[in-house]
Amino acid sequence: MPHFVIMGAGRVGVMLAHTLDEAGHTVAIIDQDEHAFRRLASRYGGRTVTGVGFDRDTLEQAGIKDAYAFAAVSSGDNSNILATRVARETYNVPHVVARIYDPGRAEIYQRLGIPTVAAVRWSADQVLRRILPETGVQGDFREASGRLVLGEIDVHRQWYGRLVTDIESASGVRVAYLTRFGQGILPTSGTRLQDGDILHAMMPVDATGEVDRVLSKPPAKAAAAAEGNIDETSTEEQA
Repeated sequence: MPHFVIMGAGRVGVMLAHTLDEAGHTVAIIDQDEHAFRRLASRYGGRTVTGVGFDRDTLEQAGIKDAYAFAAVSSGDNSNILATRVARETYNVPHVVARIYDPGRAEIYQRLGIPTVAAVRWSADQVLRRILPETGVQGDFREASGRLVLGEIDVHRQWYGRLVTDIESASGVRVAYLTRFGQGILPTSGTRLQDGDILHAMMPVDATGEVDRVLSKPPAKAAAAAEGNIDETSTEEQA
């Protein structure tokens, strides 16, 4: 079961902790103020760690070495970014997200490869969509017949630097737009996916599982998997 570490026991942090804990995941929540943990319901079964969220001893006490994802949702932009960088660069946590209050900083943070959401658009749901393992494809819009969905797709890091048209060819989706540095851009035939980009694509509803299966692999394995030339189990073991 994936382990999640949350920094900040405010409204969003507590909501995340409750949601993940109730879903059966292991959770640790960090806050400098031990009184902040009073917001947690008595049913919460995860860990609480008092300390600074970017301090290594604090992070290790929270189980950062085993973390599948780290969410920094405290009230401080700088603390959130610093903690997220430590989680990613020191402990190689695969999924991180940071809350920010200053949208003007989004470009800087995303250049560092850190997914961010401005506080004015922030919700616990947006965090979950970026850190839960079962959310490879997120449906944002369905056309009238219900057959097509516009979704946000999580791709393997080795797709970064590849042409958007390569992604379309491998998965059968039609990329509608990219979110880059907090702004939407329309891709052209020469557009390449960059680290930090969020990919939004149109696809058949019944193909979302296959799209996630293909794009969650590196490009070479994805191509072979799409052609049915690699056994699914052996592919997963090598990924």
